[in-house]
Amino acid sequence: MKKKYPGIILALLLFTLFWQIVSLLVTRPFLPGPVKAWEALLRLAAAGKLGVHLGASLSRIFWAFLITTVPAAALGLAAGRSGRFDRIISPIIYILHPMPKAAFLPVIMLFLGLGEASKIFLVGFIIFSQILMSTRDAARGVPAELLDSVRSLGAGKAGLLCHVIIPSVLPGFFTGLRISLGTAVAVLFIAETFASNSGLGFLIMDAWTRVAYAEMYAAILALSLLGLVLYALLDLAEILICPWKLN
Repeated sequence: MKKKYPGIILALLLFTLFWQIVSLLVTRPFLPGPVKAWEALLRLAAAGKLGVHLGASLSRIFWAFLITTVPAAALGLAAGRSGRFDRIISPIIYILHPMPKAAFLPVIMLFLGLGEASKIFLVGFIIFSQILMSTRDAARGVPAELLDSVRSLGAGKAGLLCHVIIPSVLPGFFTGLRISLGTAVAVLFIAETFASNSGLGFLIMDAWTRVAYAEMYAAILALSLLGLVLYALLDLAEILICPWKLN
């Protein structure tokens, strides 16, 4: 993970430089420079406004992953190791996965209301199939020779699951979580722009309607930084849970 930090910092510096150059070339009020955006971000943080909206967005992502991850991973693991179960699950996923699920937000709101439940459900609904499919594919890829070797040592089904299958599946599972996290942040913005008065998505659109462009970019920065921090935490979790990947 330490090896990634210099590259991330360099990428951020290059992006900031590019942003500043484009801002100077465009010279329009709707594209303030990065300094003004960071100043607005600090003002929002000092006023306590940023913390409220950041907390609301973080809460929605947390609950969506908490509710979705375990059943999606369990179904993916079962489908990857059982051909009979896969023949039941995969056709359903292949129908649901390509669907534009964000378009169902109005329908979801009709069923679940305009509160937190509809926003959390939408995020969870979209990332569910991503986690399931990545786990299923990782479970399918466990080498049969490895299973036979451990089985020959006297391991039963529980031993194979705990000592071979799950450790082999974990890297693919974390890859699915990373992909799902990027999707969740994007979908969260959409969810928070409908019938909402909290969250970074709401803050972005509220600043846009007030023509407060520096605040709008500040909120975009906050949403991007939220995704970056969560991404780094996933990397850290993978290092702790899958230390063999460091070799």
